[in-house]
Amino acid sequence: MISSAGPEILIAGGGIGGLSAALALARRGRRVRVLEKAREFGEIGYGIQVGPNVFPLLVALGVFDTMEPHVVYPDALIMVDALTGKELSRISLGPAFRARFNYPYFVVHRRDLHGAILSACREREEIVLVAAKGLVGFEQRDHRVVVTCEDGSQYEGAALIGADGLWSPTRSAIVGDGPPRVTGHVAYRGVVPIEQVVDRSRLDSMVIYVGPDLHLVQYRLRGGTVMNNVATIESKRFKRGEAHFGDPDELDELFSQCAPGVRDMLRHISRERHWELHDRDPVTNWTRGNATLLGDAAHPTLQYLAQGACMAIEDAVVLGAEVARHGEDYNAAFNAYQQQRMNRTARVVLTARLFGHICHAGGGARVLRNELLAARSPDDPWEIAWLYQCIEPRG
Repeated sequence: MISSAGPEILIAGGGIGGLSAALALARRGRRVRVLEKAREFGEIGYGIQVGPNVFPLLVALGVFDTMEPHVVYPDALIMVDALTGKELSRISLGPAFRARFNYPYFVVHRRDLHGAILSACREREEIVLVAAKGLVGFEQRDHRVVVTCEDGSQYEGAALIGADGLWSPTRSAIVGDGPPRVTGHVAYRGVVPIEQVVDRSRLDSMVIYVGPDLHLVQYRLRGGTVMNNVATIESKRFKRGEAHFGDPDELDELFSQCAPGVRDMLRHISRERHWELHDRDPVTNWTRGNATLLGDAAHPTLQYLAQGACMAIEDAVVLGAEVARHGEDYNAAFNAYQQQRMNRTARVVLTARLFGHICHAGGGARVLRNELLAARSPDDPWEIAWLYQCIEPRG
């Protein structure tokens, strides 16, 4: 039986990207139904860094005030050599940074960001949220899209937005490029009360400790009450073609080369779970008929620019503007949306890979990196200035 209530837009996926798209569309008068695979709407994860490119978009979506009590504004982005403990470079996030990019840089727990967007969606009568409805396929019929869910139920809508993540079934149907790229990068995470942090010298900053085939990131969350810790390794076992890689013993093995203070930070990392990191090569199309992709379904990226969630939010705002601009011509709206987003997101994907190599440099490459970083100005983040400029959606 097909459930339908008029020409609503269907969104597969109730994460940050899918809910942002729902909110962007609802604020422009569109009716939206969000189909979430999980049994309830929620978010798994830890911290998110949000650049000035996204700050005004969250304000425009009407969610920033809800999340602001949980936000932390670091005073700097600092890179430290994990082997020596020596500071290599910093980007000051003070008045000069805000004057250049118009908006601040902040960090927030993923659940606080997702929760603020979810609350805003629940307040909109244009949005229907349906859990336990994972998409398995869709077909297009006479300018309508019919979605089939895992439980056999079907929903009909005017259009479909696949915001269903890294392993997106929607992408499989539209692009058909197989599974995402396994990178051999593995992340471990942990959040601890701020009182447990021993080295408090950079407590108000976002700090990344970089070393050969590894890095560790620290910054405060939840209004500054806890410390977020993420340790990532680039597995040597993966490079050797071994089937099992990235286990806790390999984490300890790689970090054994680090300064004592950096090794000590691993006690803040949970060993119970780790994440194998993936991305995809950029493509030239992610739209077919009245269906398109958004966020990780369209352009999954490694975390080295801290822009995965940010790109999804940008996608959502641009998509909402293009749908409003094109009326009921969803194919035209989706093609205009991807035209605006494709090169920017491709640049993020490819630059994130490059930054990963820079962070994980060893040998002579590490020496060169350290020398070049020592010469950069803390008030001139030229290498990421293109990223932090706020987008201006049409419409």
